[in-house]
Amino acid sequence: MYTLTVSSLNEQIKTLLESSFQQVLVEGELSRITFHNSGHIYFTLKDDASTVSAVMFRGNASKLKFRLEEGMKVIINAALTLYKPRGSYQLNCFSIEPSGQGALALAYEQLKEKLSSQGYFAQEKKKQLPKFPQKIALITSATGAALQDMLRVAQNRFRGVSFDIYDVLVQGESAATQIANAVSVADTKGYDILIVSRGGGSMEDLWAFNEEIVADAIFQVQTPIVSAVGHEIDWLISDFVADVRAPTPSAAMEICLPDTHELYQTLDNLQTQYTQNLNQILSSKNQELLHLKNLFSQHSVSKKLELKKEEVKQLQVRFDEMISLKMHNFTKELDHVQTLLRTNHPKHKTKKGFAQLSKDAKVIDLDSLAVDDIFQVQSDTLSVEAKVIQIMQNRENTL
Repeated sequence: MYTLTVSSLNEQIKTLLESSFQQVLVEGELSRITFHNSGHIYFTLKDDASTVSAVMFRGNASKLKFRLEEGMKVIINAALTLYKPRGSYQLNCFSIEPSGQGALALAYEQLKEKLSSQGYFAQEKKKQLPKFPQKIALITSATGAALQDMLRVAQNRFRGVSFDIYDVLVQGESAATQIANAVSVADTKGYDILIVSRGGGSMEDLWAFNEEIVADAIFQVQTPIVSAVGHEIDWLISDFVADVRAPTPSAAMEICLPDTHELYQTLDNLQTQYTQNLNQILSSKNQELLHLKNLFSQHSVSKKLELKKEEVKQLQVRFDEMISLKMHNFTKELDHVQTLLRTNHPKHKTKKGFAQLSKDAKVIDLDSLAVDDIFQVQSDTLSVEAKVIQIMQNRENTL
């Protein structure tokens, strides 16, 4: 029997394995996954009874749409190779698909879960669209039908807005990078709204809007942004991250732009309502004015003067009455005084045996005379000068 060296044996086994297993499909569960700095991925594929080592080199690993995770069941398209220095074989993976689930569907769910946990979909972070935008950036393919649909709707709906078109690829390997860059650049240009859009297609066609680089760009912009990708049944990662999701590109224009016809109708309704309100206000104010005029008339100076004139007239009548009464009373009193005066006048009081005594031109009483006093005795017609010779007391006054 021919003796082989170890190296020769491994070489023959390598040739036999690699020629016999140039392409195999192997199903198993991922374990011990290592993402190397070089971009290669090392892992173990196992089932209930056995394990096999596997590697996916950087070129093929970069094409993966989903992230490999511990315990994930997959189907691997690979070739069997032998590593001669150790005499061990491994699977050289060309592609990997989730077992029972498409790679894109899994990648979609993985990214959706990741971004949701990071707050990318939080409703409180959504920005409001302006009611009357003046400048809108359209980030889409300049040759796509979606752009023409949007411009047609905009022309019919509201002409008071200008559009800038950022022409980007909307499918293919470089589409996601172009879309993300255009979003970031447009955000610095002072637009009122950004719209990322494309028409319908397969999941593969729309995949650029499911890339994490696009989600990051949409999440970081300060300008309100609308995602309008595919048809109504299509939900992309960009739809969840954007401030507003439009079911179609045409619908994005209906969401972002006011309807001129509706505005005219609203203006007509407002004018009618304004006229009605104005008439109600004028009627109410007119009633208030009439009320105030009545109050003013009742409390005006002229009204008060009229009242005062009436009061003066009444006071004048009362004054005249009081004056007449006073004059009557005074007249009566005067008559009475005159009667008394006439009655008490000295010429009417002259009686036999009565005369007026005076001394030194002053009227005196008889009691004031002393012996030898010179005094005068007067009547109405006669004046006599006399001298006191003797004073005698009246007997009646001494009692």
